[in-house]
Amino acid sequence: MAARDPKQFSHSMAPLPARSSSRDVLEVLTHMIEVDGLGIGDRLPPEVDIARQLGIGRAKVREALTAWQNMGIVTRNKKAGTRLATEVVSNAIHLPVTVKLEAESLLRTHAVRRPLEIETVRLATRNITPQSGRIIMGRVGELIAIHGAGQDWRAADYHFHEALQEACGNPLFGQLIQQIQHGFNEVYEAPFGKPHLGEASIPLHLPLAEAVVAGDESMAVEVMERILDMVEAEIRESMQSMMEGRND
Repeated sequence: MAARDPKQFSHSMAPLPARSSSRDVLEVLTHMIEVDGLGIGDRLPPEVDIARQLGIGRAKVREALTAWQNMGIVTRNKKAGTRLATEVVSNAIHLPVTVKLEAESLLRTHAVRRPLEIETVRLATRNITPQSGRIIMGRVGELIAIHGAGQDWRAADYHFHEALQEACGNPLFGQLIQQIQHGFNEVYEAPFGKPHLGEASIPLHLPLAEAVVAGDESMAVEVMERILDMVEAEIRESMQSMMEGRND
């Protein structure tokens, strides 16, 4: 079926309250896409039209659509406008569409990050220096201590992985990983309402750091893969749990 022009659709979107978030914008757009039956290749209304109907600033709409672009849900360019790159419809797992999009986006983000994280660890192990090794061990010690005290460990985790990225010797790895994560976190600060997604993997960060500092490339990669596997498993378990909750 040929892609349809947005003028053919109703686009009835109720105004949003002041101080609405990017996620609020995307929830309204998701509903509009479902109601109007838009599919892959179909074009969304222009930013200015969305902003006017929602009664919000155009910058907030641009921020929301850019987040979707970073997650692979839409493509955007000046001539073609904003077009859907994935299906945004309900499916057989009976999850709300917004949650389904969140889960799929998180899994896509994780899949892209996986090879980058593994190669970062591989290069960090090869290029480790006494100074970078001290920084890595210091950061992991801080992470383990904060986690053990029951405090919010997310910033410490970020700084630990930042140390690995700096040790690898190629700044592009860190830039790409941060760009991917930022695109997701612009909308989903706490995936599935879980601000500490991946917490079960924190204890593995110490053997990861030790392997990198010791120059044990195979062990470092193995531990990194275990960490990534645990995070992916938690994402899928969260999806399954939400599905079972809706079916009770």
